Amino acid sequence: MTDPSSFDDLDFATRAVRAGIERTPFGEHAEPLFLTSSFVFESAAQAAARFSGDEPGFVYSRFSNPTVKAFQDRLASLEDAEACLATASGMSAILATVLGLVKQGEHIVSSTGVFGATAQLFNLFGKYGVQTSYVPLTDISAWDAAIKPETRMMYLETPSNPLTEIADLSAISEVARRHGVTLVVDNCFSTPALQRPLQQGADVVIHSATKYIDGQGRVLGGAILGSEQLINDTLLPVMRTTGPSLSAFNAWVLLKGLETLQIRMERQCASALEVARWLEEQPQVRRVHYPGLASHPQHALAKRQQSAGGAIVAFELQGDDDETARANAWRVIDGCKVLSITGNLGDVKSTITHPASTTHQRIGPAARKAAGIGEGLVRLAVGLEGASDICADLARGLSA
Repeated sequence: MTDPSSFDDLDFATRAVRAGIERTPFGEHAEPLFLTSSFVFESAAQAAARFSGDEPGFVYSRFSNPTVKAFQDRLASLEDAEACLATASGMSAILATVLGLVKQGEHIVSSTGVFGATAQLFNLFGKYGVQTSYVPLTDISAWDAAIKPETRMMYLETPSNPLTEIADLSAISEVARRHGVTLVVDNCFSTPALQRPLQQGADVVIHSATKYIDGQGRVLGGAILGSEQLINDTLLPVMRTTGPSLSAFNAWVLLKGLETLQIRMERQCASALEVARWLEEQPQVRRVHYPGLASHPQHALAKRQQSAGGAIVAFELQGDDDETARANAWRVIDGCKVLSITGNLGDVKSTITHPASTTHQRIGPAARKAAGIGEGLVRLAVGLEGASDICADLARGLSA
């Protein structure tokens, strides 16, 4: 079976290890790795037909490679998407999407709670005549009010980075449909193992495959998923011309990551809930942000929209002012001996960071305040270590 649609009736776990496989005449069991920049044609006529698109087939690995195609087909199957376009990173996936959907003089509406580099990218597009308005993720009326005649794209993350706010995808999708605007959802934190935005009305799904899809912090990668027409007719020409391509080697690594995605996410989500409950009991902690907790403002929505709460836990430390709050956050982070201090997430190794001074530093104090990212906020990405060991390590930091 090589057609991704042939797996539609099979379990998610089965598709995660079987979809996208197209064996060569050698009959290999593991997915082959095609390390080649170009492909040979049988004739000049075939070369012309391949370059023009009149004949299907591989041409040049900047935009067509068998290993990359296997990754695209497998991820499309897991996201219930018609098509997927793989890119060099999550940010290049967002870049290609904006380039394909929006032009000079048009407008984007984005939630305030987005990754810092995403906000920086939208600011960069302002230089080229594409303006962005920001609205609170959970305020449906604000999304509706922000739409202008020139709005072409709505963009959000759910859960958001780093506060794990949850967007009501069905309600926001209805706003997008009513105005004829394309809704783009970053599904990096949940992955298709927990949530499938296309089923809930989104038009496009974005991934930083660097995170949970790889799962072990090895390679960079990104992906865009949606209808076949959108991917092949609108976004593939952008990628073919601009070249933010996923390498065949990285695609092969990501293929292997997808095989264990579901079982990793199940374990990491269970541990994250245990750690979040423990953090709520600590006197040094003012507030814990985790969708799996009953105290989370969108807990009920998260239970309807996701199969689990995710593996990201954010928590705010006590502190009478910004300087004290930051000092306390840094003491907690520096006091940990097991957790890795890094801005990456989605790894089997738990990571910890201070968003205001790292991942969201470049957006500036005013934007951080608007997004609710205070100086006392710490983001924890729970990995596969024992939950008790993670709590013990955090206890060392909190005691500092």
